[in-house]
Amino acid sequence: MADAIDSTDTPTPRRKPKPEKTTLGGRELQPSTLMMGHGFDPALSEGSLKAPIFLTSTFAFENAAAGKRHFEGITGKREGGAEGLVYSRFNGPNQEILEDRLAIWDGAEDALTFSSGMTAICVLMMAYASQGDVIVHSGPLYAASEGFVSKVLSRFGVTYVDFPAGASQDEIADVIAKAKCQAGANGGKVAMIYLESPANPTNALVDIEAVRAARDATLKKPCPIAIDNTFLGPLWQRPLDHGADIVAYSLTKYVGGHSDLVAGSIAGAKHWMDPVRALRNTMGGIVDPNTAWMLLRSLETVELRMQRAGENAAKVCAFLKDHPKVSGLGYLGLIDDASQADIYNRHCKGAGSTFSVFLKGGEAECFRFLDNLQIAKLAVSLCGTETLASHPASMTHLSVPDERKAALGITDSLVRISIGIEDPNDLIADFAQALEYV
Repeated sequence: MADAIDSTDTPTPRRKPKPEKTTLGGRELQPSTLMMGHGFDPALSEGSLKAPIFLTSTFAFENAAAGKRHFEGITGKREGGAEGLVYSRFNGPNQEILEDRLAIWDGAEDALTFSSGMTAICVLMMAYASQGDVIVHSGPLYAASEGFVSKVLSRFGVTYVDFPAGASQDEIADVIAKAKCQAGANGGKVAMIYLESPANPTNALVDIEAVRAARDATLKKPCPIAIDNTFLGPLWQRPLDHGADIVAYSLTKYVGGHSDLVAGSIAGAKHWMDPVRALRNTMGGIVDPNTAWMLLRSLETVELRMQRAGENAAKVCAFLKDHPKVSGLGYLGLIDDASQADIYNRHCKGAGSTFSVFLKGGEAECFRFLDNLQIAKLAVSLCGTETLASHPASMTHLSVPDERKAALGITDSLVRISIGIEDPNDLIADFAQALEYV
């Protein structure tokens, strides 16, 4: 007769080995090295070199006590969350390995993945904002992010105040103080300071250190500072090192990098992640196993792809800056404004591969340029292997009121370009011939 199972046995370890050594001979291993195996033990999956795709909705518990303990963590009766795999709305092997690796890039304690970048942002904001609260945010934001704050959260009694991306510490402190008064009058609090830097589509930078100092000087109980780092992360900016608490990404962009998936993430200290994890457990929205597996594949080459795209962008912008039909560039490698240059020098490790180019003329001239591109594709995403171009004022930011677009510099003459990994001279030739039609 088989031995009875002791329900008091300690639950078996998580499928991923954690914590895991990230040093070798006293040397801290770099993210590009850790992307090849961190968080996955081949011995747990029949010796498979790469993590398999775990297509299952639920996971078997080793005993009843383990099941109870996992649910105590998921429901908040015990701190720490689930200590094992439970149900794919909560966690799964592919998702947990992916979250471990994403946290490495930003030096974060914890990370959470979602079915899209906007799902990540929406669940993040909902986890922290309640009726009567105020969200402080920088501008411009991606239109969907700004719209969620102004049009959706407002229906539930959450309001906002904003400041321009290049604002000084004193100006930011004044806006936070205004938000504090506004929240107090409504019986709420300042729920979050939400930043986007570089901003979409202007590439305007926010001084994260100034935001942190302004928050700490103005609020007795600090709210989280969250930042969308999609345009420069995870290689060229580490916002957590400069005072941000939470960093958000559209993983569709550089991390996925092949224009074949949609996903998002946030990362930060565990105490900031826990409320978001709890809401994700309820609502769903976690990235699916297949997409998580594809992102694990892409993380192995993200540094190489970003470096190549960044080098290409520098060469293309060197050509565009002196072109007679170009009136200006919003490229971080060619900043004229001293304040913006100071932020760039303190916060950024590279200029990225997405920029705005201002053509002489308006919508008609931009459309002629876009319609005559041969290599670059007319599409609204960015940071993939291919070069993309779009017209934000009539596309991604069409829903933003005209007066706000004007205030934020999103004009009819602005074209947003995301440079890929093609031959840079071929790209220059493509832009040159397309500009002939302007």
